[in-house]
Amino acid sequence: MPKSPSKPSSKTLFLPGASGHASFWKPVADRARLDGVFFSWPGLGAEPSRPGIAGIDDLVALVARDITEPVNIVAQSMGGLIALKLALTRPGSVERLVLAVTSGGVPVADLGGADWQPDYFTAFPNAARWIAGPVCDLSSRIPTVKARTLLLWGGADPISPVAVGERLLTLLPNARLRVFPDAGHDLAQTHGDAVAAEIGQHLIDDASASPR
Repeated sequence: MPKSPSKPSSKTLFLPGASGHASFWKPVADRARLDGVFFSWPGLGAEPSRPGIAGIDDLVALVARDITEPVNIVAQSMGGLIALKLALTRPGSVERLVLAVTSGGVPVADLGGADWQPDYFTAFPNAARWIAGPVCDLSSRIPTVKARTLLLWGGADPISPVAVGERLLTLLPNARLRVFPDAGHDLAQTHGDAVAAEIGQHLIDDASASPR
């Protein structure tokens, strides 16, 4: 089991993807010996809805309420879009990012990403339909994100192909990309030990070291 040599100095927020369940990151966090706040997304996946949650920006506001001090954010898929929106709106509060197989606010379809919506609504027929709405393009704003960022990608992911991670690598000024060649969109489950090791090291690395 990977073990971090020390603990991150900042609180870590764990954001799931559109499955919405707070347990998504817990196995990886346990492997990496990380504590933190594990979010769920009301109305998504099999999570019950909540008044006042009707879109991505409402989820951004939900997480922002927990940012009362500098934080690290570990995010999966759609959660990465929320993480980047927080890094853009709260630049002094987000110290480090881990973005796994996310859209990240770049045009995924233009980069070869497959349509995930039919399979998603088959698996979660009661999920809120707003999740299928258009996603804003953050490409012009992402270069202003200064947080040290680890990008985790699967080489066999049809939903967010490696080209998306490579695009984010060119846009984020302080980022490193780690590709697991045989992994898919569920790399946090299938490659949990390696993912935990990467995240644990990223969150305690000396800030003076080069990320690339």
